[in-house]
Amino acid sequence: MKKHLYLLILLFSTAVFGQQKQVITSIDTLKNKIGAEFKLSIKTTVDTSAKVIFPNLKNIGALEVIQSYPIDTVKLDSKYELIKKYGLTQFDSGRYVVPSIKIFINSKPFATDSLLVEVANVQVDTLKQKMYDIKDITAVEDSIGNWWKYLLIFALIIGIGAFIYWFIKKRQQKKLQAGILKTPIEKATTLLDTLEKKELWQKGEVKAYYSELTDIARNYIEEAIEIPAMESTTSELIQALKAASVKKKMTLSQEIIENLERVLKQADLVKFAKSKPLDFEITEDRNKIQKVILTLDNSIPVEVEVEEDTLLNEAQKQKQIQIQLKKQRKKRIVTAVASVVFLLFAVTTFFIVTKGFDYVKDNVLGHPTKELLEGEWIKSEYGNPSIIIETPKVLKRVDLTKTLPKEGMALIKEMQSFAYGSVLDQFYIMISTLKFKQETEIDLTKSMDGVLQSLEVQGAQNMIVKQEEFETKEGVKGVKAYGTFSQINPVTKSSSKIYYEALLFSQEGGLQQLLLLHEEGDKYGNEVSERVLNSVELKKVTQ
Repeated sequence: MKKHLYLLILLFSTAVFGQQKQVITSIDTLKNKIGAEFKLSIKTTVDTSAKVIFPNLKNIGALEVIQSYPIDTVKLDSKYELIKKYGLTQFDSGRYVVPSIKIFINSKPFATDSLLVEVANVQVDTLKQKMYDIKDITAVEDSIGNWWKYLLIFALIIGIGAFIYWFIKKRQQKKLQAGILKTPIEKATTLLDTLEKKELWQKGEVKAYYSELTDIARNYIEEAIEIPAMESTTSELIQALKAASVKKKMTLSQEIIENLERVLKQADLVKFAKSKPLDFEITEDRNKIQKVILTLDNSIPVEVEVEEDTLLNEAQKQKQIQIQLKKQRKKRIVTAVASVVFLLFAVTTFFIVTKGFDYVKDNVLGHPTKELLEGEWIKSEYGNPSIIIETPKVLKRVDLTKTLPKEGMALIKEMQSFAYGSVLDQFYIMISTLKFKQETEIDLTKSMDGVLQSLEVQGAQNMIVKQEEFETKEGVKGVKAYGTFSQINPVTKSSSKIYYEALLFSQEGGLQQLLLLHEEGDKYGNEVSERVLNSVELKKVTQ
C-alpha cells in the first residue's frame, strides 16, 4: 500500500500544484557525443541577504558530474543574480533525462526543470583518418601476480597423477576379477555387464555388439554343456543343444530354444547382410541372451561326488541357488536404475548442448515470468479515464483515497488504481488514473519526473532514464520513460537490476499511467511487457 501511495502522491503533486519559477534551468546543447560535456546552468535572482545553497552532486540522474563550476555572482540593483554550472557527461549512447534537483533559498526548496538530452555515437571516418594496427600486449613480469598459474600447473599434475593411479588400479581389479571367475555362468554374466558398459550399439557399432553378444552365449554353451558351439552354425548349434538337453536330462522350454535361435539369426543378418535392428530390438535380444544363459545354467543337473566331507545337503543347495538368484536380481535392478539415470543424463545433456542450460532450467524447474507468458491472458478495462489492456493476470484494485491529504482529495473527482505483484516480485504491473473536478493543465514531462522520483523513494538506485513519445493504435499520444535501476532486497540484502517502462497519458481533466517492472535480462519478462504495451487502448473521459 505504501509503495502505491508514494507513486500517486508524487504524480498528483507534480500535476496539480505549480509554483512561480524562481529558478531558471538551461543547458548549452541538447545533443552531444559520447564523453563530451553538457554544461547545465542554474540561475536564480535573490535578495542580497538571501542564503542560497546549491547541492554538491556526483551524479545527476544517469549523467556523471565531471566538473562543478564556481558560482557566478552578478549584482542587479538591490538583488544578486547567482549562476551555478555543472559539467555533465555520459559514456553510453541514448536519450537521457536530466532530472530536477533542489536548490535551497533561505531553507526553502525550489526544484529545477528536467531536461531531455541525447548522447550520440562517435563516427570514425577511416578514409580521412589513418588507421594503425593494434599493438601487441606487453608482458609485465610479476611473479607475485602469477601465483595462480603455478597453482593451476600443480593442480593439473595432481589430476594427471590421480587419473594414472585410478587407471592402473582399475586394470588390476579387472585382472583380479578375471582370475577369480571360475564357473561359466560367472564369466558369462560378467562379460554381459562389461558389454553393456562399452555402449557399442549406442555408438553405432551394432555389428561389433552382436558379435560379442553371441560369442558370450556360444562360449558359455561350449564350456557349460560341452558342445562345439564356437565352430557350429546357428542351425548346427540349435540341433546340438536339443540333443545335449535330452542326453543330460535338461528341462528346456521351446521358448528358450526359439529365443536363442532368433538372436543368433539376427546376429547373422547384422554381420553378413548389414541389417540394422531398432534400439528396442537390440535391448530385447540382449535380455533374451541373458535369460537363455540363466535358464540353461539352472537346468544343468548338478553332479556331486559322493564324499562325506564334501557332501552338501539339499537345503544348502537351495540356499546357494537363492543367494545366486538374489545377486542376479540385484544386478538387474542396478543395471536398470543405471540405465534410467544414464538416459535422463543423456537427454538432459543433449538439450543443454542444443538448447542451452537456461532452456532446460526454465522448462524443468519452471520460471515465473515464463508461466505468466504462456498462461491464459485477460483483456479488461481499468479506471476512469479508462485503460483497456491485456494482462497475464487480473489486476486487483488498490484503494488509496483514504490515505491522501484532505486538501488534495478536494481537487480530485475520482481516483482509481490497480496492480499485480510487488516491486520485489519477478514481474510487477500497476495502472492508476486521476480525474480532477476542474480542468487542469497537465505537464506530462513533469508528471513523469514524479513517477521516477517515486521509484527512487521506494529504493531505486543508479537509475538510467530514457524518454520518448508513445502513441497508441488509436493515435493517442503520451510520454514513455524506460531504463534500468538497481534495487536492494530488504529481506535477502541482495542487489538486483530492474528494467522499467512507464507510460503517461493526459486527457480532458484526467491522467492515465501504466508502470511495468521486471528483472533486466529476463527474456520472458521482455515478451510479457511487449505484449502488454502493444495491447494498450484508451477511452475518452466520460462526463
